[in-house]
Amino acid sequence: MLDFVSASEAADPRSDSGAASAPSADAELLDAYSHAVTSVADRVGPAVVRVEVRKGEGKAAGGVGSGVVIAPDGLVLTNSHVVENAKDLRLTDPEGRVMEARIIGQDPDTDLALLRAGAVRDLPTARLGDSKALRRGQLVVAIGNPLGFESTVTAGVISALGRSLRAKSGRLIEDVVQTDAALNPGNSGGPLVSSHGEVIGINTAVIMGAQGICFAVASNTAQFVLSELIRHGRVRRGYVGVSAQTAAVPRRYARAAEIDNVSGAMITALDAEGPASVAGLMSLDIIVRADGQAVTGVDDLIRLLTHERIGRAVTIDVLRRGQLRSFAVTPQERRQTKG
Repeated sequence: MLDFVSASEAADPRSDSGAASAPSADAELLDAYSHAVTSVADRVGPAVVRVEVRKGEGKAAGGVGSGVVIAPDGLVLTNSHVVENAKDLRLTDPEGRVMEARIIGQDPDTDLALLRAGAVRDLPTARLGDSKALRRGQLVVAIGNPLGFESTVTAGVISALGRSLRAKSGRLIEDVVQTDAALNPGNSGGPLVSSHGEVIGINTAVIMGAQGICFAVASNTAQFVLSELIRHGRVRRGYVGVSAQTAAVPRRYARAAEIDNVSGAMITALDAEGPASVAGLMSLDIIVRADGQAVTGVDDLIRLLTHERIGRAVTIDVLRRGQLRSFAVTPQERRQTKG
């Protein structure tokens, strides 16, 4: 039996005509999304390389990761953990060209490394963007070689900004970008790209067992590390010669000292010839401020010991037996640890 629609129903804009327009609008939206993703893949994909690591003579390859070419003369950004302990490196671009590479420098504290491809010029490149301009919900695209599947593209959104992530060195990586763009082993070191085709992060980690919780080192952090590695071959950070742990500040001490700290960095050991010991700090002192900025734990102290403070006096305020005392400490450059 056939169903008929009356003329009045057919003319009613609230019936079939409205329903018919919805798929058209959805199709246009899908096309716009697809266009954004494919445009990013076309623009940045040629600059993404496979990074193969060999860790010693006669040994099997140590692993495979990804990298992104940021200069036509062969500068490549990747993760420090991808090239850790590497003896030989080989890069392969999407066209199948194989290039030997060497490490210019690496920074385990931010899980970043800078490579240079040998004997290759005029490579396709990607541009680093401004990660401070990012917003939650923004479309992003990840490109890499997950599980050995070359030139894989995944898309998602920025889930959160300003996350902190613990590096293998124990130091916190600040300003990490969280995304739900699918990442897997092998994506490490590849780019996280905005819809404008700018690299806004270097993919670094996933939460195993979770779905859609992935992280990238922000491009602004990568830009700083890049400049330090090019200029010095390392990232310079301050060192004061203390071991410390986060400890509570008794409320009565905080009130007496007129500070807001509920916790600080308690010194547990000192380098006998380090800057802190020379300045007069002692074990069990609780550091509560450095250069006027609150220190609520060990991570705050590490964060404040930047390269700008190397070689100049820094005022460190401590609680010693409940009394607030100040010391002028001159940080040295932190010695590099061998990974």
